[in-house]
Amino acid sequence: MRSRLAIIAYTVAALAWIGGMGVGAGERLYNGIVLPTPWPPRAEKLTNEPMSPPYLAKPPGVIPIDVGRQLFVDDFLVEKTDLKRTFHLAELHPANPILKPDTAWETATQRDPTAMVFSDGVWFDPADKLFKMWYMGGYVRGTCYATSKDGIAWEKPKLDFKEGTNVVQEGYRDSATVWLDLEEKDPQKRFKFFNAVRGTQGKGWTCLVSVSPDGIHWGKPVAQTPPIGDRTTVFYNPFRRVWVYGIRSGMLTRSRFYREHPDAIAGAEWKPEEAVPWVGADTNDPPRDDLKIQPQLYNLDAVAYESLMLGLFTIWPGQPKDRAKPNYVCLGFSRDGFHWSRPDHRPFIGVSEKYGDWNWGNVQSAGGGCLVVGDRLYFYFSARAGIRGSTASGVCTTGLATLRRDGFASMDGDGTLTTRPVTFKGKHLFVNSAGELQAEVLGEDGAPIAPFTRDNCSVGPVGGASAPRVPSSSSRGAEPPPTTEARDSTCQPVRWKGADDLSALAGKPVRLRFHLKDARLYAFWVSPDASGASHGYVAAGGPGFTGPTDTVGAAPAR
Repeated sequence: MRSRLAIIAYTVAALAWIGGMGVGAGERLYNGIVLPTPWPPRAEKLTNEPMSPPYLAKPPGVIPIDVGRQLFVDDFLVEKTDLKRTFHLAELHPANPILKPDTAWETATQRDPTAMVFSDGVWFDPADKLFKMWYMGGYVRGTCYATSKDGIAWEKPKLDFKEGTNVVQEGYRDSATVWLDLEEKDPQKRFKFFNAVRGTQGKGWTCLVSVSPDGIHWGKPVAQTPPIGDRTTVFYNPFRRVWVYGIRSGMLTRSRFYREHPDAIAGAEWKPEEAVPWVGADTNDPPRDDLKIQPQLYNLDAVAYESLMLGLFTIWPGQPKDRAKPNYVCLGFSRDGFHWSRPDHRPFIGVSEKYGDWNWGNVQSAGGGCLVVGDRLYFYFSARAGIRGSTASGVCTTGLATLRRDGFASMDGDGTLTTRPVTFKGKHLFVNSAGELQAEVLGEDGAPIAPFTRDNCSVGPVGGASAPRVPSSSSRGAEPPPTTEARDSTCQPVRWKGADDLSALAGKPVRLRFHLKDARLYAFWVSPDASGASHGYVAAGGPGFTGPTDTVGAAPAR
């Protein structure tokens, strides 16, 4: 009887998935989510209540998993589990700060010498295999450019825009975003620059849009937005091929309006009704003990990472009278590009509470979000040393924090996790995990499909290589190192005796069940390639990647 009920439930789910493509349905996304109409959702005002993504309340009956590594940052993929979800924080790199103000144009204002990303952008450019950074050089004075071979040691080349300097843009500025657009067909528009500047006669703010073939020579702006707030930023959502202007709003004092358009340049102009209230801080953002006020959303940078949008939320907890803003960065995750899930409100990258530290004040994220560097993610951010007894910024620098690849959240412990019904076109199952793990594939009756059973399963590193070791733990919630018995890899294949691959199940709704013993599971995916290439998005890129998606697999050689 139970088997028959399972078959009926499975059939209903599959029909719902197919039926959702009928006339009148909204846009269907790569992950099976159907967007509501009208889109984007329109609300008259914002509140401090946490967002509730509709796709978590009512996920698709069957979830396609052909795009990217599938992360466990929420329950979108999880039907049943007795494992514990753990969220992990970034670790500060020992070389910090990795970029300091040390040139005449960066130190022209002696009180606030500046070489920091204020969003701006940090990217790996596959054209010449270099890390590239755009940053505020001199406090609100202009934009500079730096390069690196490893993402840690940076050089400031002498360019021809302002002879003998690394300046690429002069003039009073605030927030800026530089985007390396690897999908752009016109080589003259490969780089896009969104620069928040004072409006005419110094009144209000506007965003000037410029393009460049090399990120150095920008020319005159090609577009200009209507009036905006000063901390407005821009990102590209490749899942839907739209550019999103995150416009600073006065709702809740500091929050965001949303404007999307398939063209970055044409999208710079909008009518009032086209920019809709979007997101702010919420009641789960804890007040500081010394300020005791509701935090606000100071900025939101976002980028496509693997199978979802990753949001870096700069939270403003208030302004002390005797130090720079103690802003910090939290994370959010979106599977439709608009609604955000923020399950962990701890600072992902926080300020130091020790005066004299380089990051005592105002930590904020970089445009591009993060880079994939081997088995680690690199997050660049700005930080300010501050001046005791003053709200001034002091020395402004750029720092680096790192995290295990896919390491935002893991499912931990001894137990099982069963996914919702999924479909795939690939052949090879891969996991990012540490510890003892086995997997099986379940059919519509809930029973394992031979030979894809737990008893037939083995998990091992790609090519038989030794598994990399998880970096040492820190007091800020990073992953502890595995035991010597644990198998640990960010890209290890799952195999079954009696089957070369999963091609026999391609296109059929199935469930995956993972069995863990003293283990952690960060992600899974089904790849068309034996290398483990996820064909998901790699944020701001990284060594070995030739485009915006992972076509490589196991950590590329640096």
